[in-house]
Amino acid sequence: MENAYKILTIFIATVWLVNGLFCKILNLVPRHQQIVAEILGREYARPLTIAIGMAEIFMASWILSRITKRLCAIAQIIIVATMNTIEFFAVPDLLLWGKANAIFAFMFISLIYVNEFVLGKKIISNS
Repeated sequence: MENAYKILTIFIATVWLVNGLFCKILNLVPRHQQIVAEILGREYARPLTIAIGMAEIFMASWILSRITKRLCAIAQIIIVATMNTIEFFAVPDLLLWGKANAIFAFMFISLIYVNEFVLGKKIISNS
């Protein structure tokens, strides 16, 4: 149980790190900057995309730090749900899987929830 929790925690942090560093800061997936441009405006799309990428790297660090881990999980769930809801309605044509991206967002949210509030709770109760 504890190994699964650790592996999932590292996986979740890696998702944030990859999206922040590679997709946004290094701009290896330009679609992310296009999404920001469509939603927040073209003029500041690049610096805003970098700022979002830095926030995602911070999230990965927060996850791995295990500081206020339940608050961290709640923040992730809210951020992913909010971001994907906005994108679903504002720019579905720019999403990798279009409106079906919502399915993957729901799966990621579910993974975060299960990892922290199911597996994490079992680990605490077994301690």
